[in-house]
Amino acid sequence: MEAKKNILTYSGVKAYEDELEELKVVRRKEVAQKIKEARELGDLSENAEYDAAKDEQRDIEARIEELEKILKNVEVVDEDEVDTTVVSVGCRVKIKDLEYNEELEYKIVGSSEADSLKGKISNESPVGRALIGAKKGKTVTVSTDGGDIKYKVLAIDKSND
Repeated sequence: MEAKKNILTYSGVKAYEDELEELKVVRRKEVAQKIKEARELGDLSENAEYDAAKDEQRDIEARIEELEKILKNVEVVDEDEVDTTVVSVGCRVKIKDLEYNEELEYKIVGSSEADSLKGKISNESPVGRALIGAKKGKTVTVSTDGGDIKYKVLAIDKSND
């Protein structure tokens, strides 16, 4: 079975590459120094600084592994070439919640780049899935546990961020 492609925008790839570089070059050295200093304090069995540094080292190594896995199997969406006639990954979409008469704006991104607090929703989320392929003026329905929610697509633009 082929591994799932991680869909990312160029800015998403850049952010992950920068984080990976920071972890490998800076944070690894910092933690190694903390471990060295904690070892010099003596008895490791009751050394909280040593335990904390080892936990931090484990977390950093796990994140490095996760980032390398994401970047190894990445599919980059060129936001400058996004087709703005339909909603797709890499575009910014303005929608209207028809029940609450509220306008919302989202950037559609791959699942590993999603961050709802920053207005980035995954193409795999219920709303993202419903919007993919929709044209301006179309109404889409998102089924939730609380019932169906209808959104009207007001605008589709290049995200440019």
